[in-house]
Amino acid sequence: MTVASLLGVGLAAAPPASASPGNGPTAIVSMGDSYISGEAGRWRGNSLDNSGSRNGTDRAWTGTTYDPTLVYGDTAVNGCDRSDSAEVNSATGTGVQAVVNLACSGATTANVFRSVAGGQPYKGETPQADRLASVAGSYDVKAVTLSIGGNDLGFGAIIQKCAEDYILWYSYCYDDQQTVVDSKIDAVMADVGKSIDEIRTVMSAAGYGSGSYRIILQSYPSPIPRGTENRYSQSGWSRVSTGGCPFWNKDSDWARDSLVPQIASRLRQVATDKGVEFLDLSDMLQGREVCAKASSLVTSTQPPSATSSEWARWIDSNETQGPVQESMHPNYYGQLAQGRCLTLAYTATPGSQHTCHNTPGTGASGMYLTAMP
Repeated sequence: MTVASLLGVGLAAAPPASASPGNGPTAIVSMGDSYISGEAGRWRGNSLDNSGSRNGTDRAWTGTTYDPTLVYGDTAVNGCDRSDSAEVNSATGTGVQAVVNLACSGATTANVFRSVAGGQPYKGETPQADRLASVAGSYDVKAVTLSIGGNDLGFGAIIQKCAEDYILWYSYCYDDQQTVVDSKIDAVMADVGKSIDEIRTVMSAAGYGSGSYRIILQSYPSPIPRGTENRYSQSGWSRVSTGGCPFWNKDSDWARDSLVPQIASRLRQVATDKGVEFLDLSDMLQGREVCAKASSLVTSTQPPSATSSEWARWIDSNETQGPVQESMHPNYYGQLAQGRCLTLAYTATPGSQHTCHNTPGTGASGMYLTAMP
């Protein structure tokens, strides 16, 4: 399978000068934000060791220094952070000949729209729909998978506010942040719908009929566990100094059982309204979240493991190991799991809606789908 992910539309092997629906190398394209671009793919679990390979967790370790391009390719420079383990790269077994990753860490819906429809460049790259047009003319695109809307809602700001309320102010964030989300979500979902329309417009212009390719809209997993599922007490300092999960139980419960399901429900409604497929990742990290009791830190005596290590990147606010933008994203193991979810969704009956789950004690091979009612 040709992988064209690290360079966006830069190709590991050049495609034909011209392709068309049903003609040329088959491909799956990923578009959107950090949860699909591959942010945090550098890390295999979390370790308190700040030197060398960080107990084997740091895939950017060369033996003498750190080189993030080993994981993110050239996109380590502009911060789009398309990892070699990104969801579309890890979706093996689909039968397509190529994958193309157009997603960029930090992207909003405005960075997906075509330029002529108000789309905005981001991190030195033209809008993703404009680049999709080039891909659609070079490959026989079979599916476009989209993760978008989280940055429009202010995911990063919500995480920062909740962490500050735990560390600095000893107060909760869930109440005021729920108000913020509620004030934005209708407009954001309208723009998610427009993103789907933009993809369809591009594909139609490239000669694709409505039944010749699929669009799969996906939701977001929760990177933090419920309060009762956190292995560190909220009353101590271990959630900050050891676990990298500085959140109160009430805020954790809100994020896991209210915010993430709310966003998933609204994204599913958009998918239904637009007639596209939906992949719910809300439960994908269950038990594998940062600080989850069912998982553990990597140590000198407990090496990285897909069966026992955390599948999400902790908050490293001091950037002692890497950029803070990697925080609270599926890591290498989580991305392998996402890829398996995408494979299962792609090979399922077209037009369906599914939730993806993990099996405790297994790696990505244990991921499975349940049909949504």
